[in-house]
Amino acid sequence: MAEHRFRHSAGSASYVFRDLKDLMAKASPARSGDLLAGVAAASAEERAIAQMALADLPLKLFLEEPLVPYEEDEITRLILDSHDRAAFAPIAHLTVGDLRNWLLADETDSAVLAAVAPGITPEMAAAVSKIMRNQDLILVAKKCSVVTAFRNTLGLPGRLSTRLQPNHPTDDASGIAASMLDGLMYGNGDAVIGINPATDNVPQVVKLVGMMADVIARYDIPTQSCVLTHVTNTIAAIERGAPVDLVFQSIAGTEAANRSFGIDLSLLGEAREAALSLKRGTVGDNVMYFETGQGSALSANAHHGIDQQTCEARAYAVARAFKPLLVNTVVGFIGPEYLYDGKQIIRAGLEDHFCAKLLGLPMGCDVCYTNHAEADQNDMDVLLTLLGVAGCTFVMGIPGSDDIMLNYQTTSFHDALYARRVLGSRPAPEFEAWLHRMQIFNQGSDEAAFRLHADMAPGFRDTLLRLP
Repeated sequence: MAEHRFRHSAGSASYVFRDLKDLMAKASPARSGDLLAGVAAASAEERAIAQMALADLPLKLFLEEPLVPYEEDEITRLILDSHDRAAFAPIAHLTVGDLRNWLLADETDSAVLAAVAPGITPEMAAAVSKIMRNQDLILVAKKCSVVTAFRNTLGLPGRLSTRLQPNHPTDDASGIAASMLDGLMYGNGDAVIGINPATDNVPQVVKLVGMMADVIARYDIPTQSCVLTHVTNTIAAIERGAPVDLVFQSIAGTEAANRSFGIDLSLLGEAREAALSLKRGTVGDNVMYFETGQGSALSANAHHGIDQQTCEARAYAVARAFKPLLVNTVVGFIGPEYLYDGKQIIRAGLEDHFCAKLLGLPMGCDVCYTNHAEADQNDMDVLLTLLGVAGCTFVMGIPGSDDIMLNYQTTSFHDALYARRVLGSRPAPEFEAWLHRMQIFNQGSDEAAFRLHADMAPGFRDTLLRLP
């Protein structure tokens, strides 16, 4: 595409963008990662001009001029080969600016958005997000309905689910059990009970999977478990007979970045088939759990000169291909080199949620930051609330907001309870019924009862705290 140049003028100044990915990068809201990569706009004026030029581009251009060459990248091939032209037809005549207006129109409802989702490429979603205000991202994401299921049903309107994240720096069973109990008492854990193992090997994965499966089965908890280990470890655990519910993997938006994670599309397909063969779901068969995050392709030097938010959106094409139960962006986890402060983290979280929902994914967010970022828990309160308004599928629940194994700050069990109360949201329906049955939630109320005494289901607390 060397011969294709984008030119736009403002007053006496004339701006030339060398190609589509240069224009996309310059149109991105400011963030430290793009500055680090040398692709960011040099000024607010250049950014605004790039956004104006981007708004005028026809959507069809993204099908004609891939940002990473088709021959060099299996993610590009996946995006173009799986593109649904029939679904794209209703918007095929639009520009990026027209798409924004169409998305915001009252007539464009959940059913219309679901029908068009297979026709929208990640680059189209990223492009339109770059010319949208935060309120636009929230409004459109709220209209997107994506429902998935395994042992419960996630993504229904008026529901906000949580991943109960009982990490422990030594994988101590009693420490994990205490966190599980704490989270369940606050109504957390309907999205998944998911452990990041401190000791990441197959025997430890088998042990942790077995422990969680025992608790879930013994108390008939309508949720699913996951050990967030490398996909090859999960496949090996399945081969050893471990009761695996969900297969986890971090993914990125280019073939080279995924190669740095030790994965490709073929391996993800193998893992999904292995999990499906166990038939452990009761109300659905969505068995994959993916995590993403802006900056991963840049940190692997595998971004091809593309801005980090567009690379992130391309990761959603990978996720979409494997029909996941859950996807979430770990939005502030990589650090201030990529998202410098609270403002950048908030914007990135809303962008990621919007793009993924627009593409038809069950999107959640780890509302988080590292301790060396210019951010604090008040910034996370803002993002959590905005994502809740936007219909986010799930957020994290961790004791005291502080992950003592991964050493970063995220949302607590209390934060999830706050979001449900202020927004009138409820857990997944099957899990909510279990909370009432166990007398953790009061009948006729959506508020946690926090009861740890004799009127709780017999032995529940004691069994958890006696785990080996």
